[in-house]
Amino acid sequence: MDSAAPLSNLPEFSVSEISGAIKRLLEGSFGRVRVRGEITEFKRYPSGHLYFSLKDEGGKISAVCWRGSVARLGLVPENGLEVIATGRISAYGERSSYQLVVDRLEYAGEGALLARIERVRQRLAAEGLFDTERKQPLPTLPLVIGIVTSAQGAVLHDIRTTVARRFPRRLLVWPVPVQGEGAAERIAHAIAGFDAIDGRGHLPRPDVLIVARGGGSLEDLMAFNEEVVLRAASACRIPLISAVGHETDTTLIDFVADRRAPTPTAAAEIAVPARAELLADLAHRAARLDASLAHLAQSSRLRLDRAARLLPDLPGLLEGVRQRLDDRAHRLSLALPNLLATRRHALLAAERHMPTPHALITARQGHVAVAASRLLSALPRFVSRQRAALTTAERHLNPPRARIEAQRGRLALQAMRLASSLRGTLAERAGRLREQRAHLGGLAARLDSASPLGLLSRGYALVTDEGGAPVTEAAALADGERVGLRFADGERRARIEPRSKPGAAQRSLEL
Repeated sequence: MDSAAPLSNLPEFSVSEISGAIKRLLEGSFGRVRVRGEITEFKRYPSGHLYFSLKDEGGKISAVCWRGSVARLGLVPENGLEVIATGRISAYGERSSYQLVVDRLEYAGEGALLARIERVRQRLAAEGLFDTERKQPLPTLPLVIGIVTSAQGAVLHDIRTTVARRFPRRLLVWPVPVQGEGAAERIAHAIAGFDAIDGRGHLPRPDVLIVARGGGSLEDLMAFNEEVVLRAASACRIPLISAVGHETDTTLIDFVADRRAPTPTAAAEIAVPARAELLADLAHRAARLDASLAHLAQSSRLRLDRAARLLPDLPGLLEGVRQRLDDRAHRLSLALPNLLATRRHALLAAERHMPTPHALITARQGHVAVAASRLLSALPRFVSRQRAALTTAERHLNPPRARIEAQRGRLALQAMRLASSLRGTLAERAGRLREQRAHLGGLAARLDSASPLGLLSRGYALVTDEGGAPVTEAAALADGERVGLRFADGERRARIEPRSKPGAAQRSLEL
């Protein structure tokens, strides 16, 4: 007999019923809640859902943000960020766990915001995005100014009025939200969009870029502390001016920008110079330039006057040089005929004292004949003395007859050699005498050809004036003037007579 089942008054539930009851209890008891904690175990799944946990000193709660709510969170979640999450408590029955379904995230006070900003600042500073070497100089007078700001509000109006007042320039406005969800991405996209303009289309490329917004709380200015905005500003090749908030507000874009302006109005004043100030500066520079040019011209004129006073009198110098030239020419015209006459007289005197070639040759022949006669007369005496010496030696030594004969043969051979040498010497002297005679004859012929007397012997005559100077031109003689004529055999006097035909340049001589 089977034992009966134990009896109990406790109700019996299934797992699904318990899980559903707990889920309804949690969702009905808490409703929407705000939970403060630090984000940890953050994960972004391919589906677009976000899973993370919120923790504090005493506990930890799981949280999830569905894909449809991510765009409305208000900030980008990351590990270590202290936030206030708004959502509802829900349970996950399959794992018997509960979680916070988040649809809104806020920074947990300024301390959390500042800590996050400091972490971003340190990371970007380590990468060198804040280095001074990366800063670009601003253009002096830009033609086009790009503006990234909200289309509503007083910021755009202040920039426009300031630029129009100082120096009207062309403005390109890229309207963006300056706070709230997606503001950082829109600002970064606007900066990159301006930088991508190449200027070849209908839109000109800006020469300078202003990123501006009005004042606000730290949470309102957080879009300009986002890393995506900072990297876009750092990569921008257009000089960038940051004008975010009031003078006391500081955002990280101020460290990345090429120039920081305390207010949007100040950014417009930095971007363009004042037209009136430029005109005044140009007028001042023009006045200084005119004064400098006048001073330079006056100084140059004074130096020129001093140099002109130190210069010599050029016309006077030319007159003196011209006079000396005329004097030298006149003296030269007189000196050349005198020099020629002096050299001719010296040549004639040397010619009178010079012996004839025949006399020179005869004298040399006499000298040679005397030397030959002396040599021939001395040869027999030399032979007789040699024979006498040999005979004396024979008498004293009484040598054998063979040695005497040999000595005689040698003596005869020496006599023959001496006679042959004498004949060769005489022949050589005669040859040299013939060469000298031929050379002297050539010199005599050249002397005869260069001698004025040689020219005179061929029918020419030398005409001289009354002073003895040679006359080379007929025009130099006047009618009736007395001249001298030198011929080969003597001199005659003559007088210049005009030719029979009137006007003729030639002259005739009357001896």
